[in-house]
Amino acid sequence: MKYLFIVQGEGRGHMTQALTLAGLLRTNGHQIVKVLVGKSPSRKLPDFFTKGISAPVVQFESMNFMPSADNRKPSMVTTVLFNSFNMHRFYPSMQLIKAEIHSSDADVVVNFYELLAGMTYFFYELHIPMVSIGHQYLFLHKDFGLPRHKYPGSVALDFFTRMTSVGSVKHLALSFRHMEPDQEHNIVVVPPLLRPEVMDLHPSDGDYIHGYMLNSGFAKDVMEWHESHPEIPLRFFWDNWEAGKVQVIDDTLSFYLIDDHEFLRQMAGCRAYASTAGFESICEAMYLGKPVLMVPSHIEQEINAFDATRNGAGVACDRFDLSRLVEFTDHFKPESGFVEWARSASDLIIRELENVV
Repeated sequence: MKYLFIVQGEGRGHMTQALTLAGLLRTNGHQIVKVLVGKSPSRKLPDFFTKGISAPVVQFESMNFMPSADNRKPSMVTTVLFNSFNMHRFYPSMQLIKAEIHSSDADVVVNFYELLAGMTYFFYELHIPMVSIGHQYLFLHKDFGLPRHKYPGSVALDFFTRMTSVGSVKHLALSFRHMEPDQEHNIVVVPPLLRPEVMDLHPSDGDYIHGYMLNSGFAKDVMEWHESHPEIPLRFFWDNWEAGKVQVIDDTLSFYLIDDHEFLRQMAGCRAYASTAGFESICEAMYLGKPVLMVPSHIEQEINAFDATRNGAGVACDRFDLSRLVEFTDHFKPESGFVEWARSASDLIIRELENVV
């Protein structure tokens, strides 16, 4: 069958999931005819995606989180105001998505959490079935068990998540663990989409802490902690293109421009991992048996951290307090069942996609 992907361009997780799924589909005799990616004004589409997807890529203007003044957590007020006042910019994007779907001759559209994909299916009559895939759809599962009173922003997130999947015939909810389907909400729980490169790695126990920060403003936390603990090597990745490929602070602290292969190589050899709680990299760390410190930068990542913590992946914090990670590492034991669950992704996800038509 022929598949068309629509991918949210915010962060690296949705893009790496799309890369992995493209490989799985091709291995099973299917085609990826086109990939549509939402543009972000604050981020450049990385080379690892454009080169690795091996299909025509078309970008379109989309809604994105707007960074705060300190470039740490997104400014929700600015985000709402910016997107509301610029709503007219997104109608051409929906027309583009509609035209690309019609001209693609695709049998199935796979949406990686892009809002304008759901909006296009809402406003236009499209007969090609769409499947929405992402960890966020697990939040809508009747048995997810989120204590809503602790996460007031989850109500708005649920609304946003439902809007991304308007018109979907099925929701594939990526999860840290197996759960039964939620028939009422048409949710099928499936394993995370880990790249083959991750599964081919041979992890070792190094002496350094590996890290990734979604927004470069978190570097202040890292540098402050480093001043008090210069004996512990730190290697952090970020999206700060202006800083160059590698910014060496001193002998035990360096910041690296995000690079797919180097990121995974250093994760495989690290002592522990610290990140802004993106689902994809947490799964990679769990697969490699690395303890994780999660510093959420928005409500979605707060729920990621909640779910990962109760699955034994690591600890959550509101800042990069790496002492919490060092303490957790001393008694950390990897969850052995996660590796088997992750390795079953190909069979389970391909079966669900092939059953759409």
